Amino acid sequence: MSEPKGAPQTSTPDEGIEGTFGPLPLEEQATIDAEAFKAVMASFAASVTVITTIDAEGRPHALTATAFSSLSKHPPLCLVCVDQRARAHAVIRRERRFAVNILQHSQSEISAHFATSVDDKFDGIEWTPGEATGCPLLPEALAWMECRLFAEHPGGDHDIFIGELLQSGVRPGAPLVYFRGKYAELTEG
Repeated sequence: MSEPKGAPQTSTPDEGIEGTFGPLPLEEQATIDAEAFKAVMASFAASVTVITTIDAEGRPHALTATAFSSLSKHPPLCLVCVDQRARAHAVIRRERRFAVNILQHSQSEISAHFATSVDDKFDGIEWTPGEATGCPLLPEALAWMECRLFAEHPGGDHDIFIGELLQSGVRPGAPLVYFRGKYAELTEG
């Protein structure tokens, strides 16, 4: 049975995408634009985190991030992708430490606050210094991890920071989730 005319073509990653005049080598294929990338990635529901660090003068820095993942159990590693323009980026790189605060469903205002570019993000925000790194831990976070910078890798306009977990904590509750540009809630089941 033959494929109907105009049916989508399939290919393996090594073959390239079928074009009008045959498959194009992968290195010659155009990538999607930034808006298409944002639209497709928004379909990936993700937990919302606040990544914190502290500089040599004791000033805290932070940003909201959804590009976070576990990486390894042995040793315990996680990764976070940080925009190179973020103020916290240079501090994480220089001080080689950060904390990950996984937010609860009730913390959408905290998420929005740390997503801004205000100078003093911790003005009026309660936090506790972590025992292992001194990085800010948010008291109502669903979970937290203190990390030493294990490795870093370039990734376009972001860098991938891999952290080795030194200490962590978890409390009961449901996570704050971001999906298609909106906060969502998962129920604990």
